[in-house]
Amino acid sequence: MDVFVQQLINGLTLGSIYGLIAIGYTMVFGIIGMVNFAHGDVFMVSTFIALISFLVLTALGISSVALAFLLVLVVTMALTALWGFSVERIAYRPLRGSFRLAPLISAIGVSIFLSNFVQVAQGARNKSLPSLLDGGLTLFERDGYAVTLSYKQILIMAVTSVLLLGFWYLVQRTPFGRAQRACEQDRKMAALLGIDVDRTISLTFVLGAVLAAVAGLLYLLYYGVVSFSDGFVPGVKAFTAAVLGGIGSLPGAVIGGLIIGLIETFWSAYFSIEYKDVAAFSILAIVLIFMPSGLLGRAEVEKV
Repeated sequence: MDVFVQQLINGLTLGSIYGLIAIGYTMVFGIIGMVNFAHGDVFMVSTFIALISFLVLTALGISSVALAFLLVLVVTMALTALWGFSVERIAYRPLRGSFRLAPLISAIGVSIFLSNFVQVAQGARNKSLPSLLDGGLTLFERDGYAVTLSYKQILIMAVTSVLLLGFWYLVQRTPFGRAQRACEQDRKMAALLGIDVDRTISLTFVLGAVLAAVAGLLYLLYYGVVSFSDGFVPGVKAFTAAVLGGIGSLPGAVIGGLIIGLIETFWSAYFSIEYKDVAAFSILAIVLIFMPSGLLGRAEVEKV
């Protein structure tokens, strides 16, 4: 039981990070109907931006963890948002009226470029960051085994909850959210009604990149190690989470992320760790067989 509770905490933490990345996937897919395959590498770039920012602040003598975290968060969000904007302008907007596979191929090209750019600029070795937020709460201890909830885990789960609520409110209750939903339904009609479609799509990419930046910073704080290849596996799993939860649904993206995180941690604890990814993708396949739109997704209606 003690191991179960500890793995439950670990799974919710990992799933929260996947959920943040998955929201970016689902927002972009919801508005243009395309998967941004460069999103995982935008997340990876944000981890390196956060790492470099922390090292610069340390060199400047800033010792307050809270101040350093806020400054790094602002810098990471700003620079990653610029990457997200650039991906939309370079890989998607020029090809928006082209055949359906063209933007996907372009996004994969951007993904490869970002991965190789970071590899050349930062090297192929793992980059580490000293632990900045140690300690936590001991929930209970029995037979020498302590179930703990670290401050990092509390921070990750709290930030994910706040951002999910904030973005849900943005999409459902604000003029920008109404513009997003209008563009999702019919971009031509939205333009006729006075909505700036290009601006709405660009801001959606920027917001997705901002979420990836937050996830990248939390990932760096939690694991303390980053690599140029970290964009692929978390990106694929976050995309899997978005599909599992119902791509296009913000709560579904987070729920899917939590499910993937829980499957990974529980499988690693009770079965062979080498097959944890197989287990996660198998659950996805089973769910999609019986619920093709995902857990919270809406069935797509073809317009004729």
